[in-house]
Amino acid sequence: MSESNRNLLTIGAFILIIVVAIVLYMAGLIGWTAIVPVVLMLSGLWLLALGALRGSKPVTYERSSFSTIALGLVAIAVAGAWFLFDTNWLYSIIVILLVVAALAIAAALKHK
Repeated sequence: MSESNRNLLTIGAFILIIVVAIVLYMAGLIGWTAIVPVVLMLSGLWLLALGALRGSKPVTYERSSFSTIALGLVAIAVAGAWFLFDTNWLYSIIVILLVVAALAIAAALKHK
């Protein structure tokens, strides 16, 4: 897949993510304060999908698939911590530290 097609696909996916967040708000499933974390979480899931696409055909001088997947996991972790902050701020710290630890272990195992 060429880079411009992937960029166009990402723009379409991001607009769809915003629409999903607005529909969830309009349906009463989330509050207005949860719109941004939902967009961040769904964007993180999209980054995971892009990392999988990028892994199939790596391009020289481009961000690696591991880097894209790591960025997606961090986005999902930040969104999860944002949701949990209302419950207890310690849960937010636990989520962030857990993802950072998992990424550190994955990076260490990746570079043997």
